[in-house]
Amino acid sequence: MSMDLDGPVTLASTRVRIIDASFLWTEPHSKRIKVRITVQQEAFEGAIIQQSFEVEYVVASQQCPDCAKSYTANVWRASVQVRQKVPHKRTFLYLEQLMLKHSAHKETINIKEVKDGLDFFFAQRNHAEKFVDFLTSVAPVRVKKSQALISMDIHTSTKSYKFTYSCELVPICKDDLVCLPIKLAKQIGSIFPLALCHRIGTSINLLDPNTLQTADLPSTIYWRTPFAALANATELVEFIVLDIEPLGQQAGRFFLAEATVARASDMGINDNTYFCRTHLGAILHAGDSVMGYHLTGTNFNDLQFQEVENSSTYSSRIPDVLLVKKFYARKKKPKRNWRLKRMAKDEGDLLPKKVDQDRMDADYEMFLRDVEEDVELRNTLALYKSQPKKEVDAMSMTETDIDEDDEMPKVSMDELLDDFEDLHVGG
Repeated sequence: MSMDLDGPVTLASTRVRIIDASFLWTEPHSKRIKVRITVQQEAFEGAIIQQSFEVEYVVASQQCPDCAKSYTANVWRASVQVRQKVPHKRTFLYLEQLMLKHSAHKETINIKEVKDGLDFFFAQRNHAEKFVDFLTSVAPVRVKKSQALISMDIHTSTKSYKFTYSCELVPICKDDLVCLPIKLAKQIGSIFPLALCHRIGTSINLLDPNTLQTADLPSTIYWRTPFAALANATELVEFIVLDIEPLGQQAGRFFLAEATVARASDMGINDNTYFCRTHLGAILHAGDSVMGYHLTGTNFNDLQFQEVENSSTYSSRIPDVLLVKKFYARKKKPKRNWRLKRMAKDEGDLLPKKVDQDRMDADYEMFLRDVEEDVELRNTLALYKSQPKKEVDAMSMTETDIDEDDEMPKVSMDELLDDFEDLHVGG
């Protein structure tokens, strides 16, 4: 609250009449205000008393309780713990971009990075519940709520609680190979149990590359019979396409084709080739590199996969190779005309080691490549134009343009936004 020092409210008095008031000079940093006041009052009929004196005010700074709490530790009223037990951080990178786009994190007072996830702290319970509602609307999560009694007034029965919401994300990510329980596979549309996860939304979207059959697995059904991924994106193997023949069947952006491939590491060593069906018939050509799962000779320690191998119905349909996505040879640190924003997080006690930092950088680079290659994923995010450097070598720019592959996935400038925070407008 601000008050005019020369105003009538400051210098007015109800008992005597002020006939003169003036400020005396003090040091600006002394937090002292001195005022010389001259007052008059009628003592008795026909007699008036006048007196001058100095009044000294002390300026004391004060914060409201909410502001005072925000600058002290452990003042949160509710926390949301988001966890996912996977060996990479790509899911949290995707959630981070969704939070930035929809400003879902604006009510947080702190964001702390912990093992297998993030902790979000809020000053009010309803802010945490709003954040949990946002998570359930964009990802398949399981929410558990708990509360702890902090204090209680026995005279008024007033209690103070701290609330914690545990949000566990399904341990299935995009491009993961999953093996469904046979009973569950029949329940969601009789899809082949060995399927590929091609997208994660509010449910798990599965695809059978041999038939282009798709199925949606809601999170509620998943948590009744949870299962882990049979293989994840870190276990992908590079193959070379020797021949490919489209079959004419299409389902959305997927085109069914028959392909003959060989492992890139076997080229020039042996003549082992593999025949398989793939959903990438629209983008694969002879000579292309493609990433896939090599199932032949691989020993999976998974009960569901053993049931499929022992089944007379499904054992003969297990492919030797399951292709996932086309591989584009890139530079180690490619120059991009776009960028993503990042959230400020508190690393806490888990300061990343060099090995962990390298793995986090690799996960972020893999996420950026997914954004470049997947149009549907890109449409859900907010991409910004990268700020050009002031000094750019013209020769290096020319060489970059010449060496750039035309088949490399690119982000159009029409999809990019201007970052107004980086614009410096002179007033």
